[in-house]
Amino acid sequence: MKKGQVMKADNRKIGLLQATSIAVGTMIGASIFSIFGLGATIAGHNLPLVFVASGIVALLVAYSYAIMGAKIISNAGPMEFILQAFGDSLMTGALSFLFWLSYVVSISLFAKGFAGYLLPLLGIENTPLAKGGMETLVVLAFMALNLAGSERVGKAEFFIVLIKLTILGVFVVLGLSSVNPDWVKPQLDSAHLQQTLNGTAVFFLAYMGFGLVTNASEHMKDPQRNVPKAIYLSIFIVSVVYVFVSVVAVGNLSIPDMVKAEDFALAEAAKPFLGHWGYILVSVGALFSIASALNATLYGGANIAYALARDGELPRVFKRKSWFRAPEGLYITVALSLLFTLLLNLNGIASVTSAVVMLIYLFVLAAHYRMLKKVGGRKPIIVLSFVVVVAVFIALLHYLWRTNMASFWAIWITFGGSLILEMIYRFTTGRELQTVLQRNRKALHEKT
Repeated sequence: MKKGQVMKADNRKIGLLQATSIAVGTMIGASIFSIFGLGATIAGHNLPLVFVASGIVALLVAYSYAIMGAKIISNAGPMEFILQAFGDSLMTGALSFLFWLSYVVSISLFAKGFAGYLLPLLGIENTPLAKGGMETLVVLAFMALNLAGSERVGKAEFFIVLIKLTILGVFVVLGLSSVNPDWVKPQLDSAHLQQTLNGTAVFFLAYMGFGLVTNASEHMKDPQRNVPKAIYLSIFIVSVVYVFVSVVAVGNLSIPDMVKAEDFALAEAAKPFLGHWGYILVSVGALFSIASALNATLYGGANIAYALARDGELPRVFKRKSWFRAPEGLYITVALSLLFTLLLNLNGIASVTSAVVMLIYLFVLAAHYRMLKKVGGRKPIIVLSFVVVVAVFIALLHYLWRTNMASFWAIWITFGGSLILEMIYRFTTGRELQTVLQRNRKALHEKT
C-alpha cells in the first residue's frame, strides 16, 4: 500500500474524541433518561450515592479493559480477551451468545425508555396496550433506519453527544440553586445502605457503554494509546454528569412524585424550576438521547455480531458487515429485543442487562488475571475488582429474589439459553473459535 493510501485509510479511522463520544452517548442514553425513575424507586434520596458507587465499580472493571484493550486489538472486544485467556470451549462459545444478547436486551431497555417519554409528551394515556404498541413501533422504526444504512448517524454521534450534554448542562446549572439540601443528604442507616447497594447492583449497567471502545479498536487511530484514554475519559465525563443531574433531580422533586413519574422522571424533575417548557426540553432531549443510543446499539451489535461470526463464535447468518445487504441477523436481533420488551417490565430488563454485563465482566477479570504476565497489570487490583463485582452480582440476585421473581428466573433462563444455543451450534456445525493471531496466521498461509 502506498503512503497516500495509508494516510487515507488512517483518516477513515475514529480518533479519541469520536471513540469517547460513542461510549458517553450510549451510557447517558442508557440510564439518565431511561431508568432514572427506577433508581429513585430503589434508592430514594441516596440515588446520587448510587451513581458514585456504580462509577467506582466501573472503574475497577475498566482497569482490565484498558490494559487488555491496549494490547489486544479486536472488534470482538471482551470476547477476544476471554478467548485468548481460556481458549476455544463450550463456555467461551456460550459467553459469545450471551455477549450478543446483552445488546439485544439493551435495545429493549432503550425502547421502553423512549416510549416512556414519548407517550406523555403526545398526551397519550400510558396504558399497557399503548406502551407495548409504541415500544414495538420504536424498535421497528430503528430496524428500518439500519436497513437503510446508519453510517451518517454514526458520524454525527459526536454532535449528538454535545446536544445531550448541553441539555443536561442547562438542567444542572438552572436547577442547582433550587435544590433542597435535606433531600440530597445521604441517609446512611442500614436500611438505606441496603437500598443503595440494591441500586448499585441494578444501575451497574449505567456505565456499560465504556466497553464499546474495545469493540471499535480495529477502527481506531493508535488504539494502544487511545483505547485506555477513551475508556477512562468516558467514565469520568459520565460520572460527573450522573452525579450532578441526580443531585438536581432528587433535590427538586420529592421521591414520591419521582416514583409516580417513573417512566419520565427526569422531565418531571425539571418542572419545579423550568416549568412546562423545561419539561418539554428535557423530554425532547431524552427522546434524542435514547434514539441515538438505540441506533448506536443496533449498529454496534451488528459490528460485534460480524466480528464474532467471523471468528466462528456466532452462526454464519450474522457474518454481515452491512446489515442492509443481508439483514437476517438484524431481524433476529430485533425479534429477540421485542420479546424481552413485551415480556418484562423496566425493572426486569434493567436487572437482566446488569446480570449479563456483570457475568461477562467477571470472565474478563478472570482472563486478565490468567494473562497477567502477557498483558501486564497489578494483581491486587484485579482480585479486588473480581471480589467487588461478585458481591454486587450476589446483591442483585438477592434483591430480585425478594422483589421480582420473574426477572430472577429470566436471568437464569438467559444464561441457560446461551449455553443451550452454543451446544446446538457446536453439534450442528463443528466450527471452532479463532483468536486474532490464529486468523492472521490463517490469512497469511492462504496468501502464500
